[in-house]
Amino acid sequence: MSFGRKALGEYSRVASEAEAGYASQHRLVQMLMEGFLSRVAAAKGQLERKEIKAKGESISSAMAIVNALKSSLDMNAGGEIAANLDDLYGYMYNRLVDANAKNDPQALSEVSSLMSEIKSGWDAMPEQVKNNPVPSG
Repeated sequence: MSFGRKALGEYSRVASEAEAGYASQHRLVQMLMEGFLSRVAAAKGQLERKEIKAKGESISSAMAIVNALKSSLDMNAGGEIAANLDDLYGYMYNRLVDANAKNDPQALSEVSSLMSEIKSGWDAMPEQVKNNPVPSG
């Protein structure tokens, strides 16, 4: 069974890398959010199965994704929305630290719920906004 999981994981990684090569900025952010949700779901399952090392690796990966999302924010163009997301990403990062240190499934559920809410807003963005970057200056 582990070979199947490993092969599926490798296929998923290669497919994601291929998609990232031609994806729009909007789609890249969606992919990061999807990756985050996948890592947190994996961590929840690993925690239930008492796979502590794997849980730590999944949470660490989710933390890296939060940092990537946080660093992609344009604080000048994004105004209050970017500032709120910056705060929320910081909070989520801290909750992931708690989840890892305390083996807290509630913290994992909380960050998953928060990211799902952010992602639903991102997914609902009108096409004209998705395809037209914010003018700088």
